[in-house]
Amino acid sequence: MADKDANTVPLEVTLRWLQDWQSRLCAVLEQANGDTAHFQTERWQRAEGGGGESRLLEGGQVFEKAGVNYSHIQGATLPKIASAGRAELGGMPFQAAGVSLVIHPQNPYVPTCHSNLRVFSSNTPEGEPVWWFGGGYDLTPCYGFAEDCLHWHTTACDACAPFGGSVYPRFKRWCDEYFQLPHRNGEARGIGGLFFDDLNEWGFERCLAFIQSIGESFFEAYLPLVHRRKDTPYGERERSFQAHRRGRYAEFNLLWDRGTRFGLQSGGRTESILMSLPPSAHWRQQPATEADSSEARLGKEFLVPRNWLGTAEVSSATTRAS
Repeated sequence: MADKDANTVPLEVTLRWLQDWQSRLCAVLEQANGDTAHFQTERWQRAEGGGGESRLLEGGQVFEKAGVNYSHIQGATLPKIASAGRAELGGMPFQAAGVSLVIHPQNPYVPTCHSNLRVFSSNTPEGEPVWWFGGGYDLTPCYGFAEDCLHWHTTACDACAPFGGSVYPRFKRWCDEYFQLPHRNGEARGIGGLFFDDLNEWGFERCLAFIQSIGESFFEAYLPLVHRRKDTPYGERERSFQAHRRGRYAEFNLLWDRGTRFGLQSGGRTESILMSLPPSAHWRQQPATEADSSEARLGKEFLVPRNWLGTAEVSSATTRAS
């Protein structure tokens, strides 16, 4: 069990908000799903301390698979993946809490979506409390639409705006750099969004307000895209390409994702950790595509770092990331 010094950070309001966010996410996703498929809940306990609540929807009319998981764990030793940039915390007790969601739609024209918001607390060997926030959200379309990307990034930018004009370009660039597959020559997983980690520079209350702003903006960022694309006709060609792109998604999560590695290193519930994997995928030879096809344009026009907002500030940030 974690040492009581790791409990000195005021986490209770954060935990309550994360649990409420999980419940509201599930409610709106069920409503958008529009049929009798509902989230099934499984509560779990971790031997070393803490536990969580995993909620999974499968076989829905709109969402083939959607998972929204909450966890709050304690431990005697901070896992290596979480202390990689904080050597002084190696071997120290910790708490970690967060909500992670992954949505795999049925229709290939509805983009896959991921979000995660989390908080860590520990203490230095001298007994000083240490805390930080992390998370963000990103979008992974199989078929690219410029208006969807503009909406997604505009909403992300608006959520960051109250915290300074440099926040969106900084975390947008970080997302572009993080969600790529090094073993695929840096191929991007999707069209990005926001990613941040080790956030504690503004003080606890302001950092909490920031992750709340990101969490609340998720509804406006994603749900309009679902309603816009869910009735688009598709056939076997589109489903096959979706399975190919899902394979890339699984590769990133299994090989490179820090959250997956933290979950496994911390002894979390394996089924919850691997909830992000798609319900089906394939690893056949990359499909041949015509030069002007929608499938070919995904790689050429969308799976590259881009300035979707057209502002000089973001443009320079994106150029540096390229």
